[in-house]
Amino acid sequence: MTQEPTTTEAAPTDSVEMPNRTELGDLQDMVDDLIVFLHEAKSVPLSGNAMVDREQFLSLLERIRAGLPDELRAARWMVREREAFISRTNEKAREIVDRARNESDELVADSSIVAEAVEEANLLVRRAEGDARRLRLETEDEIEKKLQRVEGLLAEITAQVQTARDELHTARPKPPDVPI
Repeated sequence: MTQEPTTTEAAPTDSVEMPNRTELGDLQDMVDDLIVFLHEAKSVPLSGNAMVDREQFLSLLERIRAGLPDELRAARWMVREREAFISRTNEKAREIVDRARNESDELVADSSIVAEAVEEANLLVRRAEGDARRLRLETEDEIEKKLQRVEGLLAEITAQVQTARDELHTARPKPPDVPI
């Protein structure tokens, strides 16, 4: 988007004025209206910028944001939760590895069981790394399933919106002639 200059001149509002929309099918129309609004905006001389009514443009964007389906918010929340979960599991894995290393250092201190301690410490580290990897992969698989479900819901919603738009644009039959 281009930078907007401050101006007291406002773009005509009746060409972009829209009724209060609450349906999903209207989101695409609102985005289309914003695109038309930008195309019809006056150009700032000697630049590629356009002069737009900031209040009106922000109002339209806020209405679009408010109209986004809850599934998108849920998907964003799941991604954040996934990242937090992975972070927590990585931290747990680091703690397990650190404990394993500390235990291995203590075992090495005793010279009579050095070889056995090194072997056991390496086993603990490998097991901890394997557990961390397994936990991370299971988490990613579970989140992938949930994201696929959300993607499916969004695809269904998009299909429903497209069907509704197609029905809206189909030609209606001519009404029957009324006898006089």
